[in-house]
Amino acid sequence: MGLLFLGVFLGLSLMAIRARYLDFAGQRPEDYAAHGPTFDLRTHLNGPILCEGVIFGPTGRVSSRFVADMNAVWDGNTGVMTEEFHYDSGARQSRRWTLTLGNDGAVRAEAPDVIGTGTGRQAGSALHLSYRIRLPQDAGGHVLNATDWMYLTGNGTIINRSQFRKYGIKVAELVATLRRKDSA
Repeated sequence: MGLLFLGVFLGLSLMAIRARYLDFAGQRPEDYAAHGPTFDLRTHLNGPILCEGVIFGPTGRVSSRFVADMNAVWDGNTGVMTEEFHYDSGARQSRRWTLTLGNDGAVRAEAPDVIGTGTGRQAGSALHLSYRIRLPQDAGGHVLNATDWMYLTGNGTIINRSQFRKYGIKVAELVATLRRKDSA
């Protein structure tokens, strides 16, 4: 019995270490602080934006594709970004984010389907944001924990990778590109 307990303990410890240091969730904004180009939401998420992406289901297979028209407008450190998603199923979805930047790189994000306030940080070439989101009723109405990472590339394209979890289990992942429409 003691060896079984030890084996389970070691297995769980290794999983926790992997998740903290080696997995998607193990990233920290500080990991990117010295990397350029510098990601500034007011500059790089500003004006009309084209977003194209895929959503992977829990098995790792593509479950949906989408194109979104976005537009962001900033007044100082407060921005409003509207999103109009068009999915390959024919479904449409709209979202309106209110983003607030702190002078220290902190980010606060609110949207009608976000429970509470999302929080994150921009550092160097990356932006991290965590929040809880309620899916539309036609998608089950589940509340998921979301982790977004956005990475700015040298040509101004933003690569977005997001994971969605329920009870700590990954149920979906999103990968998308965001480009200003004047450069698309």
